[in-house]
Amino acid sequence: MTTGLPVRGGPLRDTEHVSELGDWVRVDPRAARPPFDQLRTQIIGGVRNGRLAAGARLPTVRELAARLGLAVNTVARAYRELEAAGILETRGRFGTFVARRDPADVSMAAAARAYVDTARGLGIDRAEALRYVKEAFG
Repeated sequence: MTTGLPVRGGPLRDTEHVSELGDWVRVDPRAARPPFDQLRTQIIGGVRNGRLAAGARLPTVRELAARLGLAVNTVARAYRELEAAGILETRGRFGTFVARRDPADVSMAAAARAYVDTARGLGIDRAEALRYVKEAFG
């Protein structure tokens, strides 16, 4: 849903149009995972695959809850957890937005550098280090 509501005194910019989460997010009430977690992981997936661009404005908690047939507190919990993880940011009365930078990029890059430093310190080459990573993923 695109709105023409003013943000900070002007019209919404392209990256601030309200994302149509209700069109592609699906929550299965019969699934083993709780609905808030299904919503949370689908939003993360949308950020990672580019469907939700940095700076994209998300629907309000009430709007998304109504679209998906969920309790307001379910959507609020997913948004809170995503904000705590640095994936979303709330800009007061202006709404909730996809953060400008995916915190996983920073964390994973740092972890990868530390892993490579450790492997090199132990005399382990790239192929063997990657074997350990593959085994860890199962």
